[in-house]
Amino acid sequence: MSSIDDLIDAPQFSLSPATKEAVFLPLLRDLVDWHSERCPIYGDLIAAGGLPNPARSGVASLPYLPVRAFKQLDLMSIDGRDVVKVLTSSGTTGQNVSRIYLDAENATRQQRALSSVMTTVLGPDRLPMLIVDTRSIIASRTSFSARAAGVIGMMTFGRDHTWLLNDDMSLRVDVLEDFLAKHDGRPILIFGFTFMVWQYLLQVIPEGKYDLSKATLIHSGGWKKLESVAVDSEAFRAGWARRTALTSSHNFYGMVEQIGSVFVEGVDGWLHCPNFADVVIRNPEDWSVALPGEPGVIEVVSALPTSYPGHVLLTEDLGVAEPDPGPGGWRGTRFKVLGRLPKAELRGCSDTHTVRALANV
Repeated sequence: MSSIDDLIDAPQFSLSPATKEAVFLPLLRDLVDWHSERCPIYGDLIAAGGLPNPARSGVASLPYLPVRAFKQLDLMSIDGRDVVKVLTSSGTTGQNVSRIYLDAENATRQQRALSSVMTTVLGPDRLPMLIVDTRSIIASRTSFSARAAGVIGMMTFGRDHTWLLNDDMSLRVDVLEDFLAKHDGRPILIFGFTFMVWQYLLQVIPEGKYDLSKATLIHSGGWKKLESVAVDSEAFRAGWARRTALTSSHNFYGMVEQIGSVFVEGVDGWLHCPNFADVVIRNPEDWSVALPGEPGVIEVVSALPTSYPGHVLLTEDLGVAEPDPGPGGWRGTRFKVLGRLPKAELRGCSDTHTVRALANV
């Protein structure tokens, strides 16, 4: 095992920490050099010493970008003529959005990586798929929102794709009933964003009317809206089990700035890192690495991004991590997301224009 392809092709969540790091860390160091040479803003940051990082070894020692840098700066490591897709993050009116530039090679690799992870969860067969969203979100084929990119990525793992929502977010009840009658008694896949599957599907259908015991639900994002109505992960799972008999539910954590790198919830209730990605938890006081079980800011690390410098990103999410649980289940670092930071403010930056600009975006 010696390449990114090896990490993607190996069974996900199967590698010991030592085996993974032997391939993963050299790939990441190569990416630091790659982006330093091809992305001038990133190169200036590295030349100036990077943002504050007390770590001196391992993945944690690599220079990182704050994820919000992509909301303020055009960051790419390819010629603009090679861009085949532009992904944008979600955001309310008036907010800046991230713009992520993909060439054909990077787009293909990220889809392969996502496929490797989802095959581990769903198995090799494409399942009949209910999409808890509206078809209009994928009207464009070249510029995608984070929501649209997530749906399109997941559609690869389903067949007989069936859209459940009208443009006003009302449920297409007749479509749902026709789909369930057609695939009665067989496994199906349901995909949507967490708040949407709760609010626009589960809360609309009568309790006990539909049997979804053969379904697997994959969902992500939207927890902040659910927290406002006192729905946590346990209540979410219990609600689906009680109202529909659905018990196979997997949340995943990911972002448009590292599309393809998804951290999937295992049966233990923790999010797990795939072979080609990892997380570091940093103490927001000095950006040192937090101890196992100690809350801090989540840094996401991936060997996938080559068309833009998204390989090591400091998020604005709080989390807590535990080391590899050992043989007998999914391997690698596991973690939980505790919530969003009010503001991620980097301190102690070097006195250069580029570093200060990145620290303040």
